[in-house]
Amino acid sequence: MQLKKIKLGLFPKVVIAIALGAILGLFLPDVFIRIFKTFNVLFAQLLKFSVPLLVLGLVTPAVANLGKGAGKMLIFVIAVSYISTVGGALFSYTCATEFFPHILSVGELSPEALSEKSFAPFFELKIPPVCDMMTAIVLSFVIGLGCIFLKAESVKGWFEEFGEIVKWFIESAIIPLLPVYIFTMICEMSAKGVIDIVLGTGAKVIGTGVVLSILYLIVQYLIAGLIARKNPFRLIYNILPAYLTGFSICSSAAVIPVTTKCTLKSGVSEDMANFVIPICSNTHMCGSTIKLVTTSVAVAYMFGVDIPLALFVNFALMQAIAAVSSPGVMGGVLMASVGLLGTILGFSAEMTALLMAIYLALDGYGPACNVSGDGAIAVVMDKLFGKKTENGELSFRASGLKPMLETEYGVEIDADKYKKLQIKLKISLHPYLKFTLIVL
Repeated sequence: MQLKKIKLGLFPKVVIAIALGAILGLFLPDVFIRIFKTFNVLFAQLLKFSVPLLVLGLVTPAVANLGKGAGKMLIFVIAVSYISTVGGALFSYTCATEFFPHILSVGELSPEALSEKSFAPFFELKIPPVCDMMTAIVLSFVIGLGCIFLKAESVKGWFEEFGEIVKWFIESAIIPLLPVYIFTMICEMSAKGVIDIVLGTGAKVIGTGVVLSILYLIVQYLIAGLIARKNPFRLIYNILPAYLTGFSICSSAAVIPVTTKCTLKSGVSEDMANFVIPICSNTHMCGSTIKLVTTSVAVAYMFGVDIPLALFVNFALMQAIAAVSSPGVMGGVLMASVGLLGTILGFSAEMTALLMAIYLALDGYGPACNVSGDGAIAVVMDKLFGKKTENGELSFRASGLKPMLETEYGVEIDADKYKKLQIKLKISLHPYLKFTLIVL
């Protein structure tokens, strides 16, 4: 009888890594901790090397593809997604900086506090990145815009293939090794005698992140309900299946069918839902950003590092762009944004490793907030650009309205005369059917 091979996901691997590291760090000789430290340092170098490549390979074709598709609607969806992601970062930063001083101790994991016992790697191997994160982001936009205006399809195709190579490397090498990286870091923390602080902090940070993501989700639907003139709490109720699915699957892309079905219950047209939801699944990362920012503020506070508002705004603007390039897997946003932690916020390798451990310990609430927020954007887009059917009335907002009226219903409209006016025409086509036509 052949036993079925059990394949563990990233989340249980991270949990196991934290548990083993916490236990083994108490008993293992210092030589093993130094071996783990050596791996930790090497992996951190490899991580810094790969992240700018990820941005170049994924952001460049994403920018180049803006010239195709639905034009203004596509750009509008991306712009709203970006604003929402940046808003989530600023919201979580403001709340976290006000709340964490009451539940965390400043500088409890600082180098000074840990100076009594330290572990040096046996050797270090420098792997400098081909460019820093800021250079990668700016270069991606320059090349992407050049592909649009110069119609450089071959260049865009090259970067698309390059992006696939980088994604393969991230998904095949970096992400599978993350549990080992977390294990070595937790093991070192345990050997230093501060594991109780780390685990206690992790629980507080995760709880805070969950609450902040839910609050931000409510704000999103209050705004969407106000714009669309719908009950926001009904909209939230309709999106709950998508939230719960995103929480369990930990992937925005994998929840697209569920999110689309939920938005249809909120009165969004099928065409609009099928257009908005897939785009937002790759561009709208408000929940993952809230989790990243909340964890970053907590780790910085514990290490005694101050993050001024001006510096953080710079980080938020860049991180929202980097999040778009993230691979659609658990921890993808973290991988795409980790380079900015060092270049902008000044995070050390130890701070980054601790952040990863806390971030990945409970990944579900980030994607859950992402996909639920996608539904709010779909509601807004449907109100502004879509076609709706309500109570036997059809509303049209389209430049092709005039020919449709003339050919199908024999109604003559001087388009030039009414170009800048908004008028309503009610045409009784049947005793039981009325069409309300909105001419722009």
